[in-house]
Amino acid sequence: MDPVTAHAWAALGGRPDLTVDYTSAGDVLSARLPVRDLARATVGVCALAAAELKAARDHTPIPPVTVHEAAVATAFTSERHLRVDGRPGGGFAPLSGFWRTADGWVRTHANYPHHKERLLGALGVADDRAVLADELATRRAVEVQETVYAAGGLAVAVATGPDPTRRPLVDARPTPAAKRVLPPAARAADGVRVLDLTRVIAGPVATRTLAFLGADVLRVDPPHLPEDPDIHADTGMGKRSTLLDLATRHGRRAFDDLLDHADVVVTGYRPGALDRHGVSPEALHARRPDLVIARLTAWGHTGGWAGRRGFDSLVQAATGIAAAESADGLGRADGLGGTPGVLPAQALDHGTGYLLAAAVLRALTEPLGRRLDLSLAATASWLLHDVEPSPARGAYDPDPWLVETPSSYGALRHARPPLVDGGTWDHPPTAWGADEPRWR
Repeated sequence: MDPVTAHAWAALGGRPDLTVDYTSAGDVLSARLPVRDLARATVGVCALAAAELKAARDHTPIPPVTVHEAAVATAFTSERHLRVDGRPGGGFAPLSGFWRTADGWVRTHANYPHHKERLLGALGVADDRAVLADELATRRAVEVQETVYAAGGLAVAVATGPDPTRRPLVDARPTPAAKRVLPPAARAADGVRVLDLTRVIAGPVATRTLAFLGADVLRVDPPHLPEDPDIHADTGMGKRSTLLDLATRHGRRAFDDLLDHADVVVTGYRPGALDRHGVSPEALHARRPDLVIARLTAWGHTGGWAGRRGFDSLVQAATGIAAAESADGLGRADGLGGTPGVLPAQALDHGTGYLLAAAVLRALTEPLGRRLDLSLAATASWLLHDVEPSPARGAYDPDPWLVETPSSYGALRHARPPLVDGGTWDHPPTAWGADEPRWR
């Protein structure tokens, strides 16, 4: 096993004698940082964890696992490949991006309407790119970061060097309660019930992967938060979607009924955001100590930024990835020596998503309940400090890894699952919030 995959597999607690092979596809996901190696390793350990769980359920040897790098590269850029009746999916909003400040750069995120309103309100400006640029140019980067954060918006100062903080890639802790024994099945996660409390990309990628492997995944969203239909079309494959207000008696009762029969709960909100609804890991394990609970956050579960909102693009900016990817020397002592860069994919989102799915699959092979913590910041730390590049061979063509599927959103052209050659999800995404809150 190559060193990068071995590092990820060890972080998951996997057996060191198991291995993954890769079919090369050239210099895919080309970047200054070794994104290709991170990407294939996260999918590789997920495929290996699926093979391990399937073998454990069937009481058979673990088969060889091979992952195609072209499938990985296509899946890691799935939102860019998405077409809905021929229309490309939406990208970043006009007010999301890098902006010059008086002493450097900030990165903003304003794709959701409420985040855009808070950004503009915090800075006291109109909804106009030129006006926002002029205002930001007069302010210091950290001042912008803290002012916008205090208003509930999203902006971070762009770091000019790598964050030295080293974070564990996966934090896994067992509970004392035994899980139900999973019987033999056609697919690794057949019959596993997954309560999906995630949004945007990373968490939904994880649960989309579990759905491909046979899990009954039900995504639960609050009715008051908006959802991007293109993101849901891309990440909702194989899953169902329902809306529940946990502050109401009906919503709480329906959620508790789901929880009573779940095997896995995956959350993607910042630490503490769900506590008032009794959905903290402690409260969930007090009710169901046999659960596998997987938490995904932007900045980690401890430290001064743990409670902050975050997205892949912001974590890239704050951890030094944007500086490392700068094409013209960002990182001079004055912070003004160049422009920030970006990774060729939202690799922190996708990579952490596949790692989370792998962690859940590995937890399902163990006899006890488990609590799993992963973060975009930990994946960023891994990329910056521990991922070494390997030689690239071959050529990349995404077309064999794209497929068209009819859906309620229209004809979807989308990336195939990267775990195996061929195959796709049992069904397309259902309309957001259209399903009843019950298990199949």
